[in-house]
Amino acid sequence: MAISKIIRHVERTSPNYKWIALSNTTLGILMASLNATSLIIALPVIFRGLKINPLDASSFSYLLWILLGYMLVTAILVVSLGRLGDMFGRVKMYNIGFIVFAIGALLAGFTWSHGPAGALELIFFRMVQAIGGALLMANSAAILTDAFPENQRGMALGINQIAALAGSFIGILVGGFLAQFSWRYVFLFNVPIGIIGVIWSYIALKEIDVFHPAKIDIIGNITFAVGLGLLLIGITYGIKPYGTSSMGWNSPLVLSLMIAGILILIAFVIIEHKVKQPMFDLTLFKIRAFTAGNIAGLLSAMGRGGLQFMLIMWLQGIWLPLHGYAFTQTPLWAGIYMLPTTIGFLVAGPLSGYFSDKYGARPFATGGMIIAAVSFALMMMLPVNFPYYLFALILLLNGLAFGMFSSPNTAGIMNSVPARYRGVASGMRATFMNVGMPLSIGIFFTLMIVGLNATVPGSIYQGLVVHGVPAHLALSLSHLPAISYLFAAFLGYNPLKTLLGKKTLSLLKPSAASKLTSKDYFPKLIAAPFKHGLIVVLTFAIVTCLIAAYASWLRGSKYIHKEV
Repeated sequence: MAISKIIRHVERTSPNYKWIALSNTTLGILMASLNATSLIIALPVIFRGLKINPLDASSFSYLLWILLGYMLVTAILVVSLGRLGDMFGRVKMYNIGFIVFAIGALLAGFTWSHGPAGALELIFFRMVQAIGGALLMANSAAILTDAFPENQRGMALGINQIAALAGSFIGILVGGFLAQFSWRYVFLFNVPIGIIGVIWSYIALKEIDVFHPAKIDIIGNITFAVGLGLLLIGITYGIKPYGTSSMGWNSPLVLSLMIAGILILIAFVIIEHKVKQPMFDLTLFKIRAFTAGNIAGLLSAMGRGGLQFMLIMWLQGIWLPLHGYAFTQTPLWAGIYMLPTTIGFLVAGPLSGYFSDKYGARPFATGGMIIAAVSFALMMMLPVNFPYYLFALILLLNGLAFGMFSSPNTAGIMNSVPARYRGVASGMRATFMNVGMPLSIGIFFTLMIVGLNATVPGSIYQGLVVHGVPAHLALSLSHLPAISYLFAAFLGYNPLKTLLGKKTLSLLKPSAASKLTSKDYFPKLIAAPFKHGLIVVLTFAIVTCLIAAYASWLRGSKYIHKEV
């Protein structure tokens, strides 16, 4: 105990404390963001381990919740947990985040049931992890803003934010590697990292800012969580097939959830104007740099988030099979081929953060969004079966663009608020970023499915009938929701082999069965329809990035709040 006190005293009084804070918070944010995507590649192994068919219609809800539940919980909680950091100590809340995250990972790794019960347990444990992740995300930026002088915050927050963005791509590789041994390792590898993180943060980090005791805004917390939760759940279920429709936007459940969510959020805004100590301090939106930065952050997350899934599907469902990769190998290789984006993040993030400390956030954040729009326009010009070096260069440009945007935008937001509001400001910033991801996924999948539905049924029907599949079966399969084909490719399954089944394939001529289940037959069938849908999706991403660039420009010149 005496040794730990000595170490703590030395670390906290050292002029290098800010670097200790940076390295620790970077570890925390990397772990939280890496976990959010590492299970994407492991999903087929997870479902097999739980003895659930991921392509079964009844399993679709489990798939959505395992994939998006973490994001939804994080988006709902980050503001409240950032507010608690202002009230009771940012480092204290951050330390608790490591503990909760590690406990959730441990429970998820030892999920004991199978079938639907196992899926529900895993979803719940992922939500426990999300609470820990929200605690880390809500308070890390505030801790760094406390620790670094104003002329170095952009660089520090840049490294921290690039760790978060890079973690989302590195997680794909980690998930693919660990899933080769056991799906449980995808969760359990977080446990030792969490233990190291909490010990290190307890010993090394300190509370720099003064606590600001206040009453917890119970009504505000409840209305915000319920309203945002209902809205995001409604958007998530909007991409689930409903009745004879390929999507659920006309479902009474989806419409009810979204309308109720919007009404409760309106009530939340009214409540926050009335209470003396609100959890979501709306007066911060009077600060132009804060408001413009958060709007730009939300739009950038919408432009980036869903497109990550689209590009992975492009690789897994079409490009990799056309180049000889088995469907079971495509998830890991898709992650590897996406690495240029991560490299771009890692290069541009710290550099743009460093220069934004000198020149302000506006030129870098605005320029980053414009370059991102250009990269999406270039992506539209690629053929479906593209030369990889061109794809890699565009991905690198895209990574440089978002790295160029992220750290200056974060620094601009955090520099604009008074010190006593840094926790809640960090939480509000994280909320906008985290809300952008499920919003983006809902919008992108909707646009893609609309594009696919216009041409896929005819392509599938003709492609099956010509190889001897009975017309009634071919017609039935051709009218399956496009989401079935997309998720089949996304999960590393051969869609036609899975959907036709062994019984139907055994009735066909061996040559026909072999052709239908070959690596390149399905990709050739869906290539043209997918490109049509992708153009619609990329057009939306371009518009979103350009609006984000305009919002970022409106933040004004370099602004740092001066304490009175």
